[in-house]
Amino acid sequence: MSRKYFIAGNWKMNKTAAEAVALIESIKEQIGSQEKVEVAVCPTFTSLDAASKALKGSTMKLGAQNMYFEKSGAFTGEISADMLKQFDCSYVILGHSERREYFKECNCLINKKVKAVLENGMKPILCVGEKLEERESGKTLDVVSEQTIKGLEGISGADAEKIVIAYEPVWAIGTGKTATPAMAQEVHAAIRKILADAFGSETAEKIQILYGGSMKPENADALLAEKDIDGGLIGGAALKADSFAALVKSAESAK
Repeated sequence: MSRKYFIAGNWKMNKTAAEAVALIESIKEQIGSQEKVEVAVCPTFTSLDAASKALKGSTMKLGAQNMYFEKSGAFTGEISADMLKQFDCSYVILGHSERREYFKECNCLINKKVKAVLENGMKPILCVGEKLEERESGKTLDVVSEQTIKGLEGISGADAEKIVIAYEPVWAIGTGKTATPAMAQEVHAAIRKILADAFGSETAEKIQILYGGSMKPENADALLAEKDIDGGLIGGAALKADSFAALVKSAESAK
């Protein structure tokens, strides 16, 4: 496989700046200099400065958990691209199921954010995925297709290569449930086909598609062995240095 494996940690609303530094230092000790796997950590906005400094001298990249699409202005509580770029952010998570569910973000808003991230030289990690009731009613591929197509509307083929997709079955996040490798691969393959239809198969083959439904050291090897699973967007396991490092090592040894 020509695509590089990618393990990204989504810390969600956890860790103070001091705690973020301690976690990064612990991760760096274990995998900070490896280059085979792409690695990123995505702490809270208040920890970005401290995290950026702590990541110096490692091969790990910094990501943010969200971003607004406007450059500046009267948008209380929002964060702009320039604010992220000053801390050398490489990635921005967009459209996470928690943003869609709790903060009512729609596909059109997420699409504006995707475009703004690309325009500012960073890479979006676009999250797509179905809820339990949608899976049980056979709507998984319909939901994932709509979120992918509308999230990437108006994106050029050249820009599409810079996008990372994260498939996160919402029913498997923080519930202890996990899609089997075969279930995850089925959706990843469907996403790859959606991307091929939109941008051509050559471009689709270059786009990393991560699994974001409770990947942990116990199931990582089996998930990463699947053809279209290129890594993971990690939640709970990203908050423990040993677990996160173990996932990176799984990706290092994956074929």
